[in-house]
Formats: sequence, C-alpha cells, structure tokens
Amino acid sequence: MAHIEHNQKKLLNRVRRIKGQANALEIALEDGSDCLGVLQQIAAIRGAVNGLMSEMLESHIREHLGPTEMTTEQRGQEVDDVVKILKSYLK
Repeated sequence: MAHIEHNQKKLLNRVRRIKGQANALEIALEDGSDCLGVLQQIAAIRGAVNGLMSEMLESHIREHLGPTEMTTEQRGQEVDDVVKILKSYLK
C-alpha cells in the first residue's frame, strides 16, 4: 500500500477535517441548532467523505490496476475488489 504511505499526510488531514466537521455537527445537535445549519453541516461532511473516497479509489486503481505485472486472473480479482467496495459505498 505504497500509495497510502505516499499520501499519508494529505489523507490524515482529510480525516481530521472530517472528524472536526462531525464534532461540530454533534455540538450543533446537542445545542438544538436550526435544521438548515445542521443540514449544511451534514452536506459538508458528506462532501468531505466523498472527496476522501475519490482520492483513495483513484490512488488504489492507479497503483493496483495500472501498469503492473499481473496475470489476467489477478487483474480480474483486483477489479472485483474495487467493484465490491464501490457497491458497498454506494448503498
């Protein structure tokens, strides 16, 4: 998973941003904030998670399905793994 190590700082910054947004959402809910503000925070969290997922998927696909020495069977398994993750994410 060299692609994770290569982008570790960037990925961790994204995760920390998401964590901060989730904490802000929790506080807003505890404080009884207005619905519109809560909805905006949820949308921001969703966008941040989607961005993280997109970056990880792109990195994974480039690393594992790009120009590598793989058999057709291995490549097929990698594709199946990515499809499984995408289906799970899109549920």
